[in-house]
Amino acid sequence: MSEAITTARPYAQAAFDEAQKTNTLKSWSELLIELAELVNQAEVKSVVTNPKVSNSQVFGLMDALLGTSPNAHQRNFLHVLAENQRLQVLPEIAAIFEALKSEAEKTVNVVVDSAFELSTTQQEKIIGSLKKRMGREIKLTCNVKKDLLGGVVIRAGDKVIDGSALTRLGEMAVALA
Repeated sequence: MSEAITTARPYAQAAFDEAQKTNTLKSWSELLIELAELVNQAEVKSVVTNPKVSNSQVFGLMDALLGTSPNAHQRNFLHVLAENQRLQVLPEIAAIFEALKSEAEKTVNVVVDSAFELSTTQQEKIIGSLKKRMGREIKLTCNVKKDLLGGVVIRAGDKVIDGSALTRLGEMAVALA
């Protein structure tokens, strides 16, 4: 995993630099996410990692799957990845790119898992509190996870705030043991 991240980092940085220079962060982000999803598909992964398939054939396949969406710089980026046999690290490239994009835009993606559907007011309170605490714009995604029993688990980047009833019960069990 860490080897893939190390390999992916310069490619993600190059894509990010180009996207910033040409003011196309959104289209680069969409392209990298689409490419990452493509190489995670079993059929595509088997072709990308097959040593019997040439780099130009792999590029041709990926280019055909994308259609007309990429611009010349993006197509060249894809070609470089194919030639250097780096397509398999596209999920890591996309993740690093998204982190760089969030940093540049002063935003953070937050995922809230809760036992029940959160009301708009509750979501706004979470956004307000996190915005004040982190000093960034918050992009909130909410999921309902019935196994939490109650409370919420908030994930913002590498920070986790676990206020779930399931965790509290686990802590009580350990304390009583």
